[in-house]
Amino acid sequence: MSERTNISILITLLCLWSCVKKEGQTTRESSAATRPNIIFIMADDHAEKAISAYGHDLIETPNIDRLAKEGMLFRNSFVTNSICAPSRAAILTGKFSHINGKRDNLDVFDGDQETFPKLLRRAGYTTAMIGKWHLKSTPQGFDEWNILIGQGNYYSPRFVSGSDTTRVDGYVTDVITDYVLDFLNRRDTKQPFCLFYHHKAPHRNWMPNVSDLHLYADENLPLPANFFDQYNNRQAAEAADMRIADMFLSADMKLMPDDYDSESGTGGNDHYDAERAWKANYNRMNEKQREAWDAHYMPLNKAFAESKLTGKELAEWKYQRYMKDYLRCIKSVDDNVGRVLGHLDKSGLAENTIVVYTSDQGFYLGEHGWYDKRFMYEESMRTPLIVRYPKEIKAGTVAKQLVQNIDHAATFLDFAGIDIPGEVQGKSLRPVMLDPDHAPFREALYYHYYEGLKGWHSVKKHYGVRTERYKLIHFYHDIDTWELYDLKNDSEEMNNLYNTEGYRDIREDLHQKLKKLKIKYTDIDSNKTKVYNRE
Repeated sequence: MSERTNISILITLLCLWSCVKKEGQTTRESSAATRPNIIFIMADDHAEKAISAYGHDLIETPNIDRLAKEGMLFRNSFVTNSICAPSRAAILTGKFSHINGKRDNLDVFDGDQETFPKLLRRAGYTTAMIGKWHLKSTPQGFDEWNILIGQGNYYSPRFVSGSDTTRVDGYVTDVITDYVLDFLNRRDTKQPFCLFYHHKAPHRNWMPNVSDLHLYADENLPLPANFFDQYNNRQAAEAADMRIADMFLSADMKLMPDDYDSESGTGGNDHYDAERAWKANYNRMNEKQREAWDAHYMPLNKAFAESKLTGKELAEWKYQRYMKDYLRCIKSVDDNVGRVLGHLDKSGLAENTIVVYTSDQGFYLGEHGWYDKRFMYEESMRTPLIVRYPKEIKAGTVAKQLVQNIDHAATFLDFAGIDIPGEVQGKSLRPVMLDPDHAPFREALYYHYYEGLKGWHSVKKHYGVRTERYKLIHFYHDIDTWELYDLKNDSEEMNNLYNTEGYRDIREDLHQKLKKLKIKYTDIDSNKTKVYNRE
C-alpha cells in the first residue's frame, strides 16, 4: 500500500471520527434541550374542595382549572403524613417520615440525604427553590433559593437567599410569583430547569390581599352538614382542639381589642399569644394597605361587637369569617398561577414544561366543625394533584389510581431520564399519565401521623391503611382505639364500624393489609411506639 493511500485512509478516518464526535455532541445537546422542564407549584393547606376543577362550587379557580383541562386531574391523591414540613420532606426524598427523619414540624430536616433536586442538578438541570421551605434547615440541591422565614408573613414578607435577608413591601403571593418570573427570565436557556414555586397561602391566619376583600362580602357560604359533629364513637376526634368554634378572636378572626371582652378561643394552643401575633401581622401592612383593610373589616367588626354572639351563632359567624378569608387567599394563588402560565405561553416554554399543581396536604373547611389537617380522615389526607405536560399527557384526562406524595420524586426522575434510587419508596406516575385507564398502581395506602400532643391541636398519634373503599386507623400512645370506615356508604366518616359484626371479615383483611404495608415500608420500630401490639 502506498504512502499516499495510507495518508488518504488516515484523513478519511479522522473525518469520520470528527463527524461521529460531532453527532454525539449534537445528540447530547438535543437530549438536554428536549428533557422536560419542571415547575412544581405547591400551595399550603389547599383543600381539594376549594378547586373548581374538582367539581365544587365554593370558588372559581380558572387558572388551576386550565391545568386540568390541558392535562390530568388525579381523583385519589393522598399524603403519607398530613402536616406541612413532613409532607415536604416526603416529596423531596420519596420516602416516608420514619425513613427521611422528618416526622413532625419540630424535627429538623436532614438536608444531607439524597433528594430528587440533587439528582436533577447532577444530571444537568438548573434547580431553584422559591417561596415556602419550612424545613428548619438550609436548602440543598438547588442552584439558587429564595425562601420565606418559617411560615412567612402575608404582608411585607421576609425572604432569605444565602446570607441575605430581604423584607419586601408587598403581598406574599404576588412577591413569590415576582421572584419566579424573574428566575424564568434570567435562567440559563441551554439547560432544562426544575423550579419549586411554593406558596404560603392559604395557610393560617388567612390574610387576603386587600384587592380581594370584596369577594364573598354579601354571600352566606353553606355550612357543612356535619359542622356540629358530636364525634360519637370517635374518641380521638372528640379530643382534638381544632374546632372553628374555638378559633382565636384576634389572630384568626382579625378582631381588634375593642371588638370583644377577652380572647376566648383556644386556637389549638392555649399558650399561644394570639393577640400579640395579630398585632404584629396587622402592623406589617403599609399605610395604604391598612387603610383598605380597615375600610373593609372595621364595619364588620363593629357589627360583631354589637351582636354579642354566643354558642352556635358564634361558631357559624366564625365559619363565615374564616371561609371567606381562606377563599380570598386562594383567589390570589389562582391569579398568580395564571401569571406564570401566561409567561410559559409567551416564552414558548409551555409545550416542554411539566407543570404540577398540588398542596402539602388537604384541609378542613368546616367538615366535622374543623379547620386544620393532621388526621387520616379524607379531608386532610386527600390533596389536590393536577399535572400538565402536552408532550405526553392527553388534555382533559382523569386518573383514579391511589397515589401519594412520595410518588413525586420518582415521577420527576423518570421524566428526566434519571435512574430512580432503590431506596425511594414512591412510584413513578408516568405510566398512569400515559394510560390512566389501564395502568395498575397500588392496592392500598399507608399513613402515619407522629406529632401527637407535643404539637398543635391535640391530634393523637395514629397510623392506618386506606384501600379504594375502606379505611382502618389505629390511634395510639396515650390512647388505644381503632376505627374502620366504609367510604362508599359513609364518605364523611361519621360511623366507626370497627366493632360492627358485619364488618369482621373486612376488618381482619384490613389488618393483614396494614401489616404487610408496615413491613414493606419498614415502619416496624416497636421500641418507640405501641403500634404493633395488635398484630
